[in-house]
Amino acid sequence: MQGVLLLVFAKYYHLPFIRGIQTENTRTGLGGIWGNKGGVSARMCVFGHAICFLNCHLPAHMENTEKRMEDFESILQQQQFEGQAAMGVLDHDVVFWFGDLNFRIEDLEMHAVKAAIDNNKLSILWEKDQLNMAKDTETVLEGFQEGPLKFTPTYKFDVGTNTYDTSGKKRKPAWTDRILWRMRPMAQASNVSKRSSLSGLTSGTRVTQHFYRSHMEYTVSDHKPVSSIFTLQFPYKVDIPLVTLIVEDEWRDVTDAMAKFKVVHGYSRSSWDWIGLYKVGFKHHKDYVSYTWAKQEESDYLRQEHHVTFAEEELPKESGDYILGYFSNNMNSIVGVTEPFQVTILACFTSAV
Repeated sequence: MQGVLLLVFAKYYHLPFIRGIQTENTRTGLGGIWGNKGGVSARMCVFGHAICFLNCHLPAHMENTEKRMEDFESILQQQQFEGQAAMGVLDHDVVFWFGDLNFRIEDLEMHAVKAAIDNNKLSILWEKDQLNMAKDTETVLEGFQEGPLKFTPTYKFDVGTNTYDTSGKKRKPAWTDRILWRMRPMAQASNVSKRSSLSGLTSGTRVTQHFYRSHMEYTVSDHKPVSSIFTLQFPYKVDIPLVTLIVEDEWRDVTDAMAKFKVVHGYSRSSWDWIGLYKVGFKHHKDYVSYTWAKQEESDYLRQEHHVTFAEEELPKESGDYILGYFSNNMNSIVGVTEPFQVTILACFTSAV
């Protein structure tokens, strides 16, 4: 969406266990017409657990706290995902909410804010942070947690510098750029504090934040970016691939260009399933070098193992490390991958003159 981008990356060997991927976007700028403000989300089941990432750009300016909350609630209401049952953002086991949330520091004058920053007395500012205050009054924020703001406010800087706003507007510094998370509230463990960096449910799901920081070295914007690293611990993992692909360690001849695969009992294949050949480091399931259909014939129902071959004209023209991935049309995701293997043959093409 205009001005709001969300990218989710995964290691290739996790792909078979990332299923049910869906995305949504909600425009809130100019009454829902313009996409400079709003939210984009990506939801998925990771090893059997529902996770949602929500990136928001909320309204600016000190006086718009209520408008920020209204837009956030509107985004949550409008973003519903399809499945066995309608699922909203907050229905997921874990939600990560982040972006330019635009909350400001109230009551304190510019000189007081800068003095607190210069003297490293950030706790004075935490108490006047609009988002921190809203957590105590806004029901929709219940359960959202955030690590301690030990870095200085990330807004507003003179572009190209680490100097807070010296323009005529002299915007007060604020923590506009935030990363929060929320666990689905089910029987929360009594010994876990509401705003601890370690949160968990009695079911055994835990989120641990390892760091939360800003990056002062970036000067291309009037904001400083923030980042965080988390570990998710689940009580169980759905870690049996729906499709197991078997391939030789190296393709040196056209006759090597084949793969065998097995599917688990109960997996519903489609005649539109296919197996893609990808270079290591591919970014999207459509980034295949070539593919072949994994068509299901009537005789396949009794087979334990199936195989596909790649024609010579479908093979890559350069050697390198590749991966095979089985794409499920019904699930719209890759449900099986191989380990990387080498292709050392060059496809040869001749034409008559």
